[in-house]
Amino acid sequence: MVYAATEFTVNNRHYRVPARPVVVICIDGGADEYLSAAMCRGRVPHITAMSARGYRGLVRAALPTLTNVNNASICTGLPPSKTGICGNFFIDPDTGREVMTNSTRYLRAPTILAAASEAGRKVAFVTAKDKLRAFLSSGLRGIAFSSEKADEARLPTHGIADVESMVGESKPSIYSGAASVFALQAGVAMIADGHADFLYLSLTDYLQHKFAPEQEPVVEFYEQLDHEIGRMLELGAVVGVTADHGMNAKHDGMGQPQVLYLETELVARFGDGIRVVCPITDPYIVHHGALGGAATVYLPEGLDRAAVIAWIADLCGVSEVYPRELAARKLELDPDRIGDIYVLATRDVVLGRTPADHDVGGLDRPLRSHGSRYEEMVPMIVSEPLSAGYRMKAMSDPRNFDIFDFVCNGTELGRESGQGEEWGRE
Repeated sequence: MVYAATEFTVNNRHYRVPARPVVVICIDGGADEYLSAAMCRGRVPHITAMSARGYRGLVRAALPTLTNVNNASICTGLPPSKTGICGNFFIDPDTGREVMTNSTRYLRAPTILAAASEAGRKVAFVTAKDKLRAFLSSGLRGIAFSSEKADEARLPTHGIADVESMVGESKPSIYSGAASVFALQAGVAMIADGHADFLYLSLTDYLQHKFAPEQEPVVEFYEQLDHEIGRMLELGAVVGVTADHGMNAKHDGMGQPQVLYLETELVARFGDGIRVVCPITDPYIVHHGALGGAATVYLPEGLDRAAVIAWIADLCGVSEVYPRELAARKLELDPDRIGDIYVLATRDVVLGRTPADHDVGGLDRPLRSHGSRYEEMVPMIVSEPLSAGYRMKAMSDPRNFDIFDFVCNGTELGRESGQGEEWGRE
């Protein structure tokens, strides 16, 4: 099969796409420790060979280290300050209501996927969680569906029908590793059938929330992912792998969650009217109880913000606390999408609102979660050798949202087709 090379510019980056299938995979919750554990056990031979032939290193994710935030950044090549997606949840300043950021109206930049489809590539966007599909497929002329609702995919609305028949599997439960495997299997099938040649496949972190890197269920899960990645490589794809965030234990030695209920503490100290939003909040709370490593605080008028910040900074479990303006600069956030104060937790603590706002009854294992700076470093793997210029970029401060740049512009394939070193970030 012959694939046309194309080029396009979006969000001040120029991309030249190799004349081969391009696949970028986001392993949700894919801390590098999981890859290392599976590699040391010899369970991911394709990823191991891909790392040796191409490139494997660490990159910084966007903060807060959450799914919506980082998938939006990966799909646009921009930090949250430019995408407008600074959490899964925030208070809309226009209405004063708490809302999910899973609507196209909250995304402030066009996506790489839409631009690639406009340039003529056959684009497919497959997510495990359906929450990402709607707002990140905006402007995409191609295929977009989720494992979660694969049976609902229709040609007029999703660009494809009969997904379960194509994959050869029934749609899996979203609360399973199978939801991620299904997304990769769909990617393999679409490449093989000629439905797509430019793919973004975003997985779910259900197993990483439940198991530490060395535990067998998650090692087996990585083995399954590796098998599907191997099939993509056999089909000639250029594959890039990164993660939206890492994952850490958030419990004590007895397996009990270590939670700082920030709104409870603030109201007790400063009085009513304070609102805390946990930006990890989304519909999939069974495995994390809407408890994560970041929170934003909205203060009533007249309350001394500096005094509140100083008090929060002394709380056990808090690693960083900033006023809105400084948080926007230091953490690359949109000031319109956060509260008056921004708080990040320590490595083994999660932030909550009040005990009544979080149901931890569904946790059947000790809590593991994310959202703080301690889940910021994630892997980046590219299946082809990097050109000299991109090897230098990899040694500086690459981000997970540079992955499309590295895959499209950064390999020796680009030099072979005359792309040179000038392409990429402007």
